[in-house]
Amino acid sequence: MIRVLLADDHPVVREGLRGMLSAEPDLTVVGEASSGPQAEALSAELGPDIVLMDLRMPGGGGVESIGRMRAAGLSCRVIVLTTYETDTDILRAVEAGAAGYLLKDLTRAELADAVRAAARGETVLAPSVAARLVDQLRSRPERPRLSQRETAVLRLVAEGCTNAEIGRRLFIGESTVKTHLLRIFGKLGVTDRTAAVTNAMRHGLLAD
Repeated sequence: MIRVLLADDHPVVREGLRGMLSAEPDLTVVGEASSGPQAEALSAELGPDIVLMDLRMPGGGGVESIGRMRAAGLSCRVIVLTTYETDTDILRAVEAGAAGYLLKDLTRAELADAVRAAARGETVLAPSVAARLVDQLRSRPERPRLSQRETAVLRLVAEGCTNAEIGRRLFIGESTVKTHLLRIFGKLGVTDRTAAVTNAMRHGLLAD
């Protein structure tokens, strides 16, 4: 049985999805969330196999939550299910770690097959989304490269560590941490820690 969590801020959409999935003998809905943060909490609590995540919700969007769920090491795979298919939305979702990107005009059979495929470890993309993603990836500039130590520093920044804490964790001086951060900022084209983490996640630099 494949366990699914629904994350959408519209109750009628969640009800429709629940009805579609419940009609399948091998799929079951284990919970519902109305925001990204709620989906994160329920995913940690319920341990679903698949999360169907709307892209834009009041109280927290899907892309940010996908990144945090991956960073937290949750085993669930997230499929974005949305009405939006702009190049930026698609790329950000995939880079954050989404296992799929589907549009809400799909049929019950298509949705069920996509959930099963994602549960098998496959990436599921709507045909129009796949084409746009390929075009976007072909035209994008090369992503920045961080050294192993710079990546380790940035991971600890993402955990909320101070420079002093990072130094203690990596057995380096605080001034060395600052030097690494300055190099990271330069490579990512940012000026602060938050932007560095966000940019790095967008480029997939902090993925396992």
